[in-house]
Amino acid sequence: MKQPVIGVIGGSGLYEIEGLTDIQEVSLETPFGAPSDVYITGTLGEAKLVFLPRHGRGHRLLPSEVNYRANIYGMKILGVERIISVSAVGSMKEEIVPGQIVIPDQFFDRTQGKRASTFFGNGVVGHVQFADPVCAELSAVLVKSAGEVGATVHAGGTYLCIEGPNFSTRAESRIYRSWGVDIIGMTNLPEARLAREAEMCYGTVALATDYDCWHEGHDDVSVEAVIAIIQQNVATAKQIIKMVVQNLTKQHKNCHCDEALKFAIMTDKSLIPLVTQEALKPIIGKYLS
Repeated sequence: MKQPVIGVIGGSGLYEIEGLTDIQEVSLETPFGAPSDVYITGTLGEAKLVFLPRHGRGHRLLPSEVNYRANIYGMKILGVERIISVSAVGSMKEEIVPGQIVIPDQFFDRTQGKRASTFFGNGVVGHVQFADPVCAELSAVLVKSAGEVGATVHAGGTYLCIEGPNFSTRAESRIYRSWGVDIIGMTNLPEARLAREAEMCYGTVALATDYDCWHEGHDDVSVEAVIAIIQQNVATAKQIIKMVVQNLTKQHKNCHCDEALKFAIMTDKSLIPLVTQEALKPIIGKYLS
């Protein structure tokens, strides 16, 4: 088996990964601008790991300011095959207790159109299947790994993505709960869409930090308590990532995420502008030959 290349996009509180060897910082420019920060590459166990803090080191970027296209494009050109998204979320269900982990299998988009959400355009049209927005194989490994490090993990669930940076009103939170969503966050879309277009596996480790404002005890939760839970969650996430790397290196990749564009590109190849072909070469190049 070849050495797997695993990408980790770190959310609130996760700005570095301990245990990496052969560490390098890689600064990239992409056709879509600059990523959130430099990429940290290194070896973890038997895998190559590429880490990027989603909001930049020091947490400098709002959810709607994150350059999702550049972030995912950079992961692609660095050879990443699987992306683990680590994200802080609010719990929308009583049984998802702050401090616990959710590995969602669905997303619901409530962002407001401020975020560039596709690599296509500029002379090339693609329509990608997104009914099942995460890699089931990777997500199963995330569930297994979370259990193995002793975390309380919920397998499956719907992640509602809002624009932010403000949290929900009580009325919004109650309506969202009536829709049956499980967790609420601000960053996994368009991230998951772009990973699918880039033909990379994508899975989320969602770290529940608190109940959203629908909960009766919400107003009694102090900032200090939330920060303590975030720190606890981040420590758990780092353990999960190490276990995921171990588990992934023991199995062959059997999913078809790397064929997501096989029937998606609608534009006649001869009509795609050369400048667009060059910009998207890491993503669509194999379909242009």
